[in-house]
Amino acid sequence: MTKKLKVLVTGLSGVVGRALRPALEERYEISALSRSGGGDLPPDRVFKANVAEINSLYAAFEGKDVVLNLAAAGGASDPEGMNGSWDTMMRDNIEGCYNVLEVARQAGVSRVILASSGATANGYELEEPYKSLVSAEDVELPEKWQMVSEASEPRPITLYGVTKLFGEDLGRYYAATTPMSVINLRISSCGPVDKAGPGRAQANWSSYRDLQQLTIKCIEAPPEIKFDIFWATSDNRKLFRDNRHAKEVLGYAPQDGVR
Repeated sequence: MTKKLKVLVTGLSGVVGRALRPALEERYEISALSRSGGGDLPPDRVFKANVAEINSLYAAFEGKDVVLNLAAAGGASDPEGMNGSWDTMMRDNIEGCYNVLEVARQAGVSRVILASSGATANGYELEEPYKSLVSAEDVELPEKWQMVSEASEPRPITLYGVTKLFGEDLGRYYAATTPMSVINLRISSCGPVDKAGPGRAQANWSSYRDLQQLTIKCIEAPPEIKFDIFWATSDNRKLFRDNRHAKEVLGYAPQDGVR
């Protein structure tokens, strides 16, 4: 029997973590790290720690094959959303991301997957044709539009988006200077209910099973993929966050989409 990969997940109790957990538990030996330390995993796989406090992390990272870093300020579980203070974003998204990558390096983790965000490019939605694509109103849609890929110019319009871009580049640095592989997942519209709401989600939605599939493909990607960025989106009719790179590189095959 093949030995299960040991995967440490930070922020497992958040919206994205809860969406991913069933599929991850079926396939891997998962551990959880959070400030509360709560959870119903076996006690030896639950770690009370804070990604912003580097000395609290070491025990959780020992012996892990992959780290999935979902912990962040400004995500779907944050009461302040993307509009939190700079101090909070700096602590959790910049210092926290550095701490996760550095401790992973020291622990000999082979791959870190960083939860990035569609907020890295939300500025496109202020302009046409994207403004119409995310509108909650019944507006006329363009016949075609240019896709926003992982190589497109970043356009953050919140400090949250800025910190997520910093995390992507920090991952690029670690991938270039250490044996570790770092993959960034730009997670789009994924909420507490597995259904696309009106407006932006009609274009940007990622279903739970599509996000699960893509995350598993990132975890199990060949070691030759040292660094990359992938859009986590379903095949929506109004889609402009381009998931073709994930299809071509990882064999991602979305099963869902808003039609």
